[in-house]
Amino acid sequence: MEANTRSTGRLPAAFLTPGSSSFMDFLSEHQPEILPGNRQLPPTQGVIEAPHGTTIVAATFPGGVVLAGDRRATMGNVIAQRDIEKVFPADEYSAVGIAGTAGLAVEMVKLFQLELEHFEKVEGAQLSLEGKANRLSTMIRSNLGMAMQGLAVVPLFAGYDVDRGRGRIFSYDVTGGRSEEHNYAATGSGSIFARGAMKKLFRDDLSEAEATTLVVQALYDAADDDSATGGPDVARRIYPIITVITDDGFRRLTETEASEIARSILERRLEQPDGPRAALL
Repeated sequence: MEANTRSTGRLPAAFLTPGSSSFMDFLSEHQPEILPGNRQLPPTQGVIEAPHGTTIVAATFPGGVVLAGDRRATMGNVIAQRDIEKVFPADEYSAVGIAGTAGLAVEMVKLFQLELEHFEKVEGAQLSLEGKANRLSTMIRSNLGMAMQGLAVVPLFAGYDVDRGRGRIFSYDVTGGRSEEHNYAATGSGSIFARGAMKKLFRDDLSEAEATTLVVQALYDAADDDSATGGPDVARRIYPIITVITDDGFRRLTETEASEIARSILERRLEQPDGPRAALL
């Protein structure tokens, strides 16, 4: 919706009328055709081939939560992109990791960021973490029509709950069904392998440094068995995206920090190829 200020010098009435604190409700009322779920796709005879992103992992630790993702996007049996970004801040205290159709997922994350920012500006306060998870669930549900044509988006949402004073993780299915995960979670094609690694390595008393090592270890194990998941690429200097969310807010580890964690895991794997626990000892 563009503001035509040349003729009248005023914004359109839609921008001046009090309304809902939901940005999605605003678009639904004034320009519904630009919402991803309302777009009409041409009829197809099969699944649409588009770049897909996998794998996303998360783990909690006393004082916060870590959310990380590999960098590979695939299209069928082809590597579509080696350095895609799959983990994004949603706001100051939460983040989203995307799995599924990459283009739609990135667009959904941007809309989610606007939704949270719009609510905060209208209401003068942030949504609770539970409320943020519910808003994301609604967005995923609105994409069900595209998901039925193979363009599914299944994110992982994590954040620091300032009311409860701890990190929390939420997973979703293609219908928008939401589940709170405890301790750790994974989504994407390599999730079964990543979850198995975290099941063996997770402890309730992990430090922040140990939690970041754990998620990278899980991504390494996923890449070892899942061709759609990309492991640390030392030659190209491509490392997982690792984010930490605590009471201090969202922080993304620098490339130097991520490379140090990845290299330490690779070195220990060379010493003990079949001992994943060695990465945390």
